[in-house]
Amino acid sequence: MISFNNTTTFDIPNKTKIKKWLCAILTEESFSLGELNFLFCDDHHLHQLNVEFLNHDTLTDILTFDYNVGQEVYGDICISVDRVVENAKDFNTSTLNELHRVIAHGVLHLCGYKDSTEQQKKQMRQKEDHYLCQFELIR
Repeated sequence: MISFNNTTTFDIPNKTKIKKWLCAILTEESFSLGELNFLFCDDHHLHQLNVEFLNHDTLTDILTFDYNVGQEVYGDICISVDRVVENAKDFNTSTLNELHRVIAHGVLHLCGYKDSTEQQKKQMRQKEDHYLCQFELIR
């Protein structure tokens, strides 16, 4: 099950297509879907979560909480819509494209990918780009 929730007025477009896309990502990465919850919120809310759960006093665009059981994905992915909008401007892309990138990023974390080192960041970016191209193929 994949659920989308929000604490803002934001409403994610194309939910059905995104769910199919996320299932395709998990399948390609040899994982199965358990339960995946997305929370779309503002900077303030995500900052509070970052401080409370990770003891990081910084703004971020995404927090991923991994509860996987083996190859079955269970997780909570919290996304700051404010950061997505700002990042889209900074990276000269559409807000929707940046949103999709961040969603894929969170799911890739649940598939075991990290982004602490430069090599890991490069691999993560390559995976994000690959799956962003795949999104366009989903009907």
